[in-house]
Amino acid sequence: MTTTARAIPRSILYTPALSLDRLLRAQSYDADVHLIDLEDSVPASAKPEARDFCRETLDQLPDVTNVAVRINPLSSIESIRDITMLTAGPTKPGFVFMTMVQYPAEVALLRETLASAGWHPEIFVTVETIEAVDKVDEIAAASDGLILGSADLAATLGIDINWTGLLAARQAMAFACARHGTACIDTGNFQLADPSILHEEIEQVRSLGFHGKGTVHPKELEAINRGFRPGGVEMKEARRVMDAVSAAGDGVTLVDGRMVGPPFVRKARETVARGEAWAARFGQGRPPASDPRPTPHGMREPA
Repeated sequence: MTTTARAIPRSILYTPALSLDRLLRAQSYDADVHLIDLEDSVPASAKPEARDFCRETLDQLPDVTNVAVRINPLSSIESIRDITMLTAGPTKPGFVFMTMVQYPAEVALLRETLASAGWHPEIFVTVETIEAVDKVDEIAAASDGLILGSADLAATLGIDINWTGLLAARQAMAFACARHGTACIDTGNFQLADPSILHEEIEQVRSLGFHGKGTVHPKELEAINRGFRPGGVEMKEARRVMDAVSAAGDGVTLVDGRMVGPPFVRKARETVARGEAWAARFGQGRPPASDPRPTPHGMREPA
């Protein structure tokens, strides 16, 4: 497992590339990454216009470092048109999201293609095919982030989108991402009318080791940010563990009645390093999470 900290987005807001006004308005919401979608949310007949809106949006934004574009499957002619549009313009987003990936070679091919145009974005892969789940370790090694694509994966399995049916895929993603230091992001919530489902999913995927969650609706961002962004109490407790074990000569000691030792320090250091990396890239002008949520020691942050 790598211990190198990298800035991982905790919230990703998907916006269909169907309206210039809507794309520009989406930037006002508090998401770590604003994603312009050229794939599923855009009908085939509207894709040329969507590319025009995407291009115009990118060129109007003052900073696209934390903007993503989700392109069509690499095996489709639409992806070639997407890539041509993106590489030909003067402004290029910091992230590209791939869809319907089956093999790690697809990630390498896209990375090399974009590099030939002098562009080196972070590449996130939507895990939504059986082949991607089967080869998730190699795909995690080749990419910068994985995000669960629950709708397509569930459809292939012939099941409804549910926790039990997709648990194995989520666990495989978590292990692969932990091994390679890859961002691990959960799927969006499709039950928008029931906020309790969103909150339950946030708690469940956090317990698996996921770093963040996508959404298609701005109203969900507050809960996602509260659930995944580094919290002040969480960071403080991690530093307390590091200090206590150091004072004990790197041995086992007690913190608030809980036994801690070297494995806890390793996790605490990762928590602090990732929290600081997130703050440096995504946290400008944003307060740390402060609402109640679990900390590394089972304590709860004060409201």
